[in-house]
Amino acid sequence: MELALIRHGQTDWNLDERVQGRTDIPLNETGREQARAAGELIRAEGAHWDVVLSSPLQRARETAEIIAAAIAVPFGGTVDGLVEQNFGEGEGMLVSEFYGRWPNRDFPGGEHDEELGARGLRTLDEIANEHPSDTRILAVSHGSLIRGTVSRLTGTPYLRVPRLANTSISLFEHDGDWRVITIGGIPLEESLPTGV
Repeated sequence: MELALIRHGQTDWNLDERVQGRTDIPLNETGREQARAAGELIRAEGAHWDVVLSSPLQRARETAEIIAAAIAVPFGGTVDGLVEQNFGEGEGMLVSEFYGRWPNRDFPGGEHDEELGARGLRTLDEIANEHPSDTRILAVSHGSLIRGTVSRLTGTPYLRVPRLANTSISLFEHDGDWRVITIGGIPLEESLPTGV
């Protein structure tokens, strides 16, 4: 199985560099255009995909629906486990304020990085168990969920996993175990720092 995790398109909170977490902020027009462009790029690459899934948050779902329409692949609905990290008291803060207050991401409340990575891996397993092994799946999720999943699978500290651009694609393969192939379109071996 191949599964591509796509970060949703831009929202106004992304533009303002605010921590969104579970706050259900919609795409802005730039985000919709990014989703259309991502769909066109995926279609132009010519690879076959079987289904598009998404997080239940509207910014992810709308991105997924736009991509699914562009590549003429069914939108298979939402998967609760693809939802973004809950940042507790940090939600709505400017990213600079968030990291100024909690540089190690030890924010009060919410879901911490170890829990996030475990949930990401558990969700990939759930998706794999619900589809035939030769299925190729696009799933629209969120930056922290994708980074947390990469962190868990590679043993890399969360803060050393590169930040992801809106609508960037990270590819995973499953053949009994999950492997990270690319992070934001960059091969794994080029993405992560050496000596981690």
